[in-house]
This record gives sequence, structure tokens and C-alpha cells, in this order.
Amino acid sequence: MSLSPKQASDEQFYKPILAEKLHVDEDRIKLINVRRKSIDARQRVIRINLGVEVFIDELPVHEQIDFKYDRVDQKPSVIIVGAGPAGLFAALRLIELGFKPIIFERGKNVSDRKRDIAKIHREHIVDPDSNYGFGEGGAGTFSDGKLYTRSKKRGNIRRILEIFYANGALPEILVDAHPHIGTNMLPGIITNIRNKIVEAGGEIHFNSRVADFIVENDHCTGIMLSDTTLVEAEAVILATGHSAREIYELLYERGISIEAKTFAVGVRAEHPQTLIDSIQYNQPQRGPYLPPATYSFVEQVEDRGVYSFCMCPGGIMVPAATAPGEMVINGMSPTKRNTAFANSGMVVEIRPEDLNEFRHLGVFAGLEFQRKIERLCFSLNGNSQFAPAQRMADFVAGQFSQDLPQSSYHPGLVSVPLHDKLPKRIRTRLQEAFKLIDKKAHGYLTNEAVVVGVESRTSSPIRIPRKEETYEHVKVKGLYPCGEGAGYAGGIVSSAMDGERCAEAFAENFRNRQ
Repeated sequence: MSLSPKQASDEQFYKPILAEKLHVDEDRIKLINVRRKSIDARQRVIRINLGVEVFIDELPVHEQIDFKYDRVDQKPSVIIVGAGPAGLFAALRLIELGFKPIIFERGKNVSDRKRDIAKIHREHIVDPDSNYGFGEGGAGTFSDGKLYTRSKKRGNIRRILEIFYANGALPEILVDAHPHIGTNMLPGIITNIRNKIVEAGGEIHFNSRVADFIVENDHCTGIMLSDTTLVEAEAVILATGHSAREIYELLYERGISIEAKTFAVGVRAEHPQTLIDSIQYNQPQRGPYLPPATYSFVEQVEDRGVYSFCMCPGGIMVPAATAPGEMVINGMSPTKRNTAFANSGMVVEIRPEDLNEFRHLGVFAGLEFQRKIERLCFSLNGNSQFAPAQRMADFVAGQFSQDLPQSSYHPGLVSVPLHDKLPKRIRTRLQEAFKLIDKKAHGYLTNEAVVVGVESRTSSPIRIPRKEETYEHVKVKGLYPCGEGAGYAGGIVSSAMDGERCAEAFAENFRNRQ
């Protein structure tokens, strides 16, 4: 059903339209469930596409998905390293399957994380174990909560959304084409998930860094923590996220295979939200019935992809470094998406063969490239969490920005000629991509916008290979590489689905070996 924004805003407007289409009296329509909602802004007249379920003369039998979490205190245990979406959803699924999850998270619980994140903003102090990347809920907890994924063949997306809804997310995530929870709501949802795990007899240990893996005869049977505590279990699900660089180094030292993969590095681009609205909706003002506009751009420049990443309408930019001496920028939006700014990563594809200057480092070439550019951007801003930035049109023209526009980035921006400082393979492709984007979205390339360095954690430059049929590591049985850190996911939902798949694969493998 295609409607105007106003018609789609309230049932009182579209119920008469439905009644006419169905040739029934309005009073016979007992319930309308919106199953899908999307915006079509391709034409000058904007339309809202609604997919609805209509009940005539009777109400439906309420079908609620029952997520059953029986006690698992005495059941076989599985270690999970990392309490991000992959680890938490693996834990919930293990409980459903009759196994006890024991989660070890290097960072703090979600409440204590808030205090450490505040220190980054106020005092520019980065705790390497508790920051925007590490801690309960992983990077997603304080980074927006977008639930859109293209991984539609990799698992049950609806099931993941239902679990979020059951733990406190708004019902809109079940119908929106691009569902979004919001930074302000995610901490409470993560706490609810943790409580369910603990109430069922699972365990979650914070401030617990893994220092080694127990491997005997090519079978992983447990872990050693940094305080030398040994913990054994039936298997280990490794769900550490893409910023846990020490894990890759530890695996390599233990002779556990890892491999280089493609990743992306670039900048955060921030515009006034009103400008993005006018570009995307083709009208001077958004109007009262439309949400803040989003965008998604993909270009090919010099045989490499340049694309937008993690677009945050009505959002803010945040300092996402995971260690002192780094500058990393990320973006997020609150539930209402009601700030004056729109930001997005604009990143350039980096392939392993592009990094010849680091080839002596082998599989760690991409990791070192990330580190080098993060340290460079940290040094450009006075060795603080002030972020190096440049007006977008100045960046493309190769001109220093004498001043900078207002920004959502709370620690503050410093004017730096990024066009001269960023690696050539990144800056020249970004410059050309911004020109190409402006031809499609006229007004995008403007000095009202600012580019901020550096957006470097789109994904990991390393993959931990696993067997397709069993999900176990290619050489080490009982070790299940999982989620973004293993190279098999790219966001909250895909990570959650991968966590569930690893839990299911373990359960099947365990029973087959009994």
C-alpha cells in the first residue's frame, strides 16, 4: 500500500483507505498490523510503502514467540570469549539447547562502561579494557544500534529482532525496513539479556582478559586468564570483536591459523541534517511526517570500492579508540535521531595486496596499517582526543580550512590538512568519490560538511578461518571463531545470527561425538 507520509503516520488516516480497497465497512476492520514500512523518495512526491495484515470481523489469536530458558547450572559448559552481540546471542541459544554458557569479557559491565566513556569525552583518557569498543554489549552498545543487515541467508533475522523486542526494544524494529534501537536504549536491553543468562544458570565474568588457549592434540579445551586462572569446558566460542588485536597475536603465537582479508579505512563525513534532508527528499524542508533522511553511496575509484558506512541520521560522532595513542572516530544515533547532524563513515577498500610496504609483517600487514593511520591522526591533533578535521570542499580542493563548522563531536575538532596527511591511496579516492556522489546528490560536496579522521574500524583486516560444515576452526577442534572479530559478520544482527549458528553447530557436533 503506497501512501503519503501523512496518511502513513496514523491508522486513522489509512484505515478508510484500506476499507475502500477491501470493499468492507471500516467497523468490520478489527485490527491492522503493520508488517513492513519503507520510504520511497525516488520521485518528487514522496511515498510511504506499508505492508499490512488486516483482520476483518475477528481478532487474531496472539502468537508470541516463547524463548524458553531452562536452568543449565549442571549442564555441560561452553566458554564464550566476549560479551558483544555474537557472544550474548550464542549464550542465549546455548541455554535453549541445554548447555551452560560461561562468558569472559575483558571489559566492564554496561553501567561501569558509561563512566569510562565519559572520561574519554571529558579527560581524553582511554581505558584499554573499557571504552566504546570493549565491555558488556561490545561496540554496538554505545554505537547506535542499527539492526539492518544484508545477511538474509545466514540466519533468522526475525528471531533476532524478536529477542531484542522481548528484552526492551520498541516494537517498531519488527516492521521498519531499516530497524534501529538507539544508543540510549541499548544499555538497558543488554542488561536484560545478561540477567536472563544469569537467571538460567549461565555465568558472565567481567574484567577477565584471556591470556592463552588450552589446546591439546589440536583440540581446544579451555582458556587461561591473565591472572593465570585455568578454565576448562567442552568448547570455546571466540566472539571478541574486530578490535581485539591481542587475540589475533595470541592465536598466531599458538600456531592457530589466521589469514589476511579485505577491510576499509577512511573518514567520518558530517553534514547538517537539514541539508541531507533537502537532498534526499528533494524539498526545502523535511516536513512533520518524515524521519531524518539517510543515504547509502557506493562508487568505484581506481579499481577500489569507496562507500558510505554506518550512516547515522540525527546522530553524533564519538571517540572510539581502544588504546591510548589512537584516534578512531565512530558514529551513533539516539532512538529519536533528533540531533542537528548527519554523519557517516566514508571509507576506501583496502586489499591485502595493496599493503606492499608492510609485506614483511605477513598476515599482520593490515593490522599495522590500521595502527599507523590511527597513531598518525592522534599525533595530528596534539596527542589528545581532539579529532583532526577539514571542511569537505577544502579537502577535495586541497586547501587548508581556516575554521571549522559546528560539529556533534564532543571532545572537539582541530583543523588539519587531511588532504595532505592521509595516505595517498585513501585521500585521492575519497576526493574523487565525493565529486561523483555530488553529481547524484547535488549539494553533498560542500564546506558546510566536515570530514574527520579516522574511520578505521569498519571491519577487521584478519579472518580466523573455520570449517564450513562444523563452524570449528580449520585445524583446532572445539574452537568456534565467531562474529565480526572472526571475519564472519558485519554488524549487530549478523553477529547475533553468527553467534546462534556457532552455538547450534557446537551442539550438533557435541552430540555427534557422544
